[in-house]
Amino acid sequence: MRVALFGASGMVGQGVLRECLLDDRVDTVVSAGRRQLDVTHPKLRHIVHADLGDLTSLAADLTGLDACFYCLGVSSAGLSEQDYRTVSYDYPLAAARTLETSSPHLTFVYVSGEGADPTGTSRTMWARVRGETENVLLGMDLPVYVFRPGYISPRNGERSRTGSYRVTYALTSWMYPFLRRVAPGHVTSTEHIGRAMLATAGLHGTGPHVLHSAEINRLAESAVAV
Repeated sequence: MRVALFGASGMVGQGVLRECLLDDRVDTVVSAGRRQLDVTHPKLRHIVHADLGDLTSLAADLTGLDACFYCLGVSSAGLSEQDYRTVSYDYPLAAARTLETSSPHLTFVYVSGEGADPTGTSRTMWARVRGETENVLLGMDLPVYVFRPGYISPRNGERSRTGSYRVTYALTSWMYPFLRRVAPGHVTSTEHIGRAMLATAGLHGTGPHVLHSAEINRLAESAVAV
């Protein structure tokens, strides 16, 4: 399996990259981002690309792929709607549209968030933007899966690039086992997200296309069981 990964330097992307590199089914990971990664591996090819809104020059590098795991995201705190929209709408659609041409049979998995609003009526800016992005992606010819995780626990040393998030995770990490028992439908982990993403590549467009934490966890656990 040959996969593309966007957002490998973020907390979720770090977890997904780890699972890809550990999985014997994955031969190649083509990662694209605006900064160099700290990780090196024989399977990994990382491309530093300044403008993620225009991937035209990367079309050849994104040819013949089986799956794309889109984990790139940014906190909406302190951002204007336009700036947030650039990263959360323009960038993922640029990736999907490039891949729709260069790898038309690939499975595209997009990490959104619990609370995303595809109706466009929410008063919360990030929810509207994420929901609009989901709608466009799900309307494309590619098989698209949208992950809407709630609380995400970093399981293998992954770290958020956002300072306030790092503090939050440090203070709440002890709660994860408790939350898994009392609110299993609203919590997942970086490990489960990575394993579930790999599992979607074998679904070939079948099953539900919007997955919340409970579905992400079930998919990840069934993949491990197999």
